[in-house]
Amino acid sequence: MSATIDRTPHLPVMALVGRPNVGKSALFNRIVGERRAIVDDVPGVTRDRLVAAARHGERSFLCVDTGGFDAQAMGDAASLAGQVRAQALAAVEEADCLVCVLDGQAGLSPADTELVRLLARTGTPVVVAVNKSDVPSHDARAGEFHRLGIEHVVPTSAAHARGIEELLDAALAVMQVPPTEDAADVPGTRVALMGRPNVGKSSLLNRLLGVERVLVSHEPGTTRDTIDTQVTVDGRPYVLIDTAGIRRRGRVSDAVERHGAVRALGALVRSDVVLMVLDATQGVTDQDARLIGRAVEAGRAVVLVVNKWDLQPRSEQSLPHWRRRVEALHAAAVGLPVIAVSALTGEGVAGIFPLVRRLETAYARVLPTATLNRALRDAVDAHAPPSPGGRPVRLFYAAQTGTKPPRVVVFASAPSLLREAYRRYLLNALRQRFKLEGVPLRLSFRARREALSEQRRSPARGSAPRARRNARPTPRSRRPRRG
Repeated sequence: MSATIDRTPHLPVMALVGRPNVGKSALFNRIVGERRAIVDDVPGVTRDRLVAAARHGERSFLCVDTGGFDAQAMGDAASLAGQVRAQALAAVEEADCLVCVLDGQAGLSPADTELVRLLARTGTPVVVAVNKSDVPSHDARAGEFHRLGIEHVVPTSAAHARGIEELLDAALAVMQVPPTEDAADVPGTRVALMGRPNVGKSSLLNRLLGVERVLVSHEPGTTRDTIDTQVTVDGRPYVLIDTAGIRRRGRVSDAVERHGAVRALGALVRSDVVLMVLDATQGVTDQDARLIGRAVEAGRAVVLVVNKWDLQPRSEQSLPHWRRRVEALHAAAVGLPVIAVSALTGEGVAGIFPLVRRLETAYARVLPTATLNRALRDAVDAHAPPSPGGRPVRLFYAAQTGTKPPRVVVFASAPSLLREAYRRYLLNALRQRFKLEGVPLRLSFRARREALSEQRRSPARGSAPRARRNARPTPRSRRPRRG
């Protein structure tokens, strides 16, 4: 497996850099036009780099949100604050323009001056955004920030959308961004890494990429935002989505953690495949089962990734045993593929993308109509539907109505009489026939028009005398007169 990280080289990169709680994430959301970054009054909410495509006028670019610089973390690179600073510096190295976000209400501080000097030494163009200039009378405060020696100093207010146009005009001018066509969605299959906190999602992402793309810490809840990273594997594009850990709702008291969990669940909407990461040292929990159920109900292909396999005793390293434990907790886990890996050592990780490739193919599969109806006939021949009240239910034909996931409609004479057990039987029979392991199949039943017409024309049981009375000719006295 050969993997390379894509940086979308045809789009320039603008990075937002600044101290904690100066409003970088709020400004990021304004620029990209959606609430991609978590915004909170608590300093240090953003930790990893967030990257999103943005557009200003006829020009497209990538905007990067970074964690706050902590001056005290400079000497302790192993600390969480030091890692946040390292992530921000990595974004600085990749950027074509740096927007240094400063707090206009707090005024110019020595830490601001030192930060701007650090950014200027990189040789990358710098634009200063004097944020929290909420009303025009605050713009005068930007005067003292001109002492920094930066040509472009723009008063902005992310909260009130003031100065955003002027800021982007200045940033795109120094980047010399040419007009572009409409920015299309980033191509590639979207693969979300989900699970409880501290099960190793970020470590697994770094292992898959081969670089330290996201922060890793023994402290639970390190990842708070959803982090998108483009990667090409064997010539195929993917977007890997690292998400925050999701605990049971009753155990979440921190507002930031709650926002991160909401974003993680929202990542289901824009993903195709979900790598549900489980912790081999903790076993399968009820919360694991709930998250698996959520992913399957959302119609996503799911792979169960049992991480920290190297910490399992040899006597307990049994994937069939793990599969039985998961399936016993939630019916949605039945038939899902399971792979054992170690993000720490790399054991088993090479098998993830081939498995994802198999699932993404099945996820978008088009089932030939003739083959689909043969499979339906074979399933009915093997086990005919029950006849409640002695009334047989006829299944006429099936048709595929969509993909991602595959959706099939079966036309029947009386769908309401089909019991749930028989619906599950047909669902499992079709999944096995077309080898849709790990891919949900949406099976629905619909009444055929001809069948409904026949039912309306045929008298119901016990209504023959009434039908005969209705069939008698109308007496002459009651016939309408002509002309």
